[in-house]
Amino acid sequence: MISRRAVVGGAAGATAMGLAAAAEVAKSVIIEVRAEPHATEGELVAAGRSFPCAVGRSGIFAEKFEGDGSTPAGLFPLREVRYRADRIERPRSGLPVFKTSPSDGWCDDPADPAYNRIVRLPYQTDAETMWRDDHLYDLVAVIGYNDAPPVPGRGSAVFLHLAREDAGRLAPTIGCVSMRLADLLAVLAVCGPDSSIDIRTGRARLRDRGPA
Repeated sequence: MISRRAVVGGAAGATAMGLAAAAEVAKSVIIEVRAEPHATEGELVAAGRSFPCAVGRSGIFAEKFEGDGSTPAGLFPLREVRYRADRIERPRSGLPVFKTSPSDGWCDDPADPAYNRIVRLPYQTDAETMWRDDHLYDLVAVIGYNDAPPVPGRGSAVFLHLAREDAGRLAPTIGCVSMRLADLLAVLAVCGPDSSIDIRTGRARLRDRGPA
């Protein structure tokens, strides 16, 4: 089992503590995700701190469709956190936190009534497994995109999850936002029930930068 204490030690641990302290003041923090047009790497800002992140292989677009590889632009609520208890410890967060089960799936069939909902595997039609052999979904925050209610074909399973790295760089996702484990733990620690994520093209604004 990967210990959060071990992973977030040192400087990362200090960052997490600083963010957690900020969260006591701002439980409705808005997370900003920014990337240049068509870029797959960007910046995530939470509670005045900046972290590298990756977005979809097609970049960030306002008009998202199932399978297009883009991360949707817009302001969305954060619904909940799911984690692999066999791999990491329970994350600290003000969001609802659930353990992922081996039978958890996420329906990505636009024609199915459960489209863009969690389902139990094996499922009657297409559904992505949440219990993966790799580590991408060891820690997941569910982004409230196209879920109130879901519109068939407009995209499903948009998460804030762990990143895959390629030669030290964050690899593109298929439509989500991804981060390194220590960074994602730190960000989730500042999130509360009213937290949201604002995804746009352009540049994030840190308070200490002044006008862009």
